[in-house]
Amino acid sequence: MEQNSIPITHWAEDDKPREKLMLKGKSVLSDAELIAILIGSGNRNESAVDLSKRILASVDHNLNTLGKLSISQLMNFKGIGEAKAISIISAMELGRRRRSEDAVELTKVTSSKAVFDVMHPIIGELSHEEFWVLFLNNSNKILFKKQLSKGGMTGTMVDIRIVFKTAFEQNATSIILVHNHPSGKLRASDADILITKKIKTAGQQLDISVLDHLIITENGYYSFVDEGIF
Repeated sequence: MEQNSIPITHWAEDDKPREKLMLKGKSVLSDAELIAILIGSGNRNESAVDLSKRILASVDHNLNTLGKLSISQLMNFKGIGEAKAISIISAMELGRRRRSEDAVELTKVTSSKAVFDVMHPIIGELSHEEFWVLFLNNSNKILFKKQLSKGGMTGTMVDIRIVFKTAFEQNATSIILVHNHPSGKLRASDADILITKKIKTAGQQLDISVLDHLIITENGYYSFVDEGIF
């Protein structure tokens, strides 16, 4: 026989997620409690917090994985309708964008890891491939980031003319190439190597250095310089 959970409205005041946040601050709330605030209510047999715990358990308590769930996948949980699913997805996307903006504060590139820290929040978790270029000044500070192309699951195309047109517009003295591999493979394909050589050769003619090319996945990165390809 099913037993109904105790509604959040019957909890002690400092155990209610909203009240707990106001009284103790956001940092003391668990992930489940924060999600519970988003969805507002659970279902007949679960409080909002219990439902949120079940959703998190389904993704091994990994917020990055939660952020990849679709509206229909979230709606498979009893008590999650379209509006609640959209609220969760919106919150996950805001978090991703915040990480992207935080990364911008790292303006000087000192290593391949620095490039990864800047670009991973932007393209690391995408399900399609994107090709970006970082435009730097002579102090290796990032002047501008630009998405050059956006592709499907298997690849993307890059217009070399746009790369250097943008470099001149930004008064950049060097560039770094970056693209992601949704497959998770940290390996340069023949096409990756070919486009890198073409851009590097063009840069030499125009006195704009190509400093590196990074392949980024959800869990790591591959640097052409670190791997000795340059």
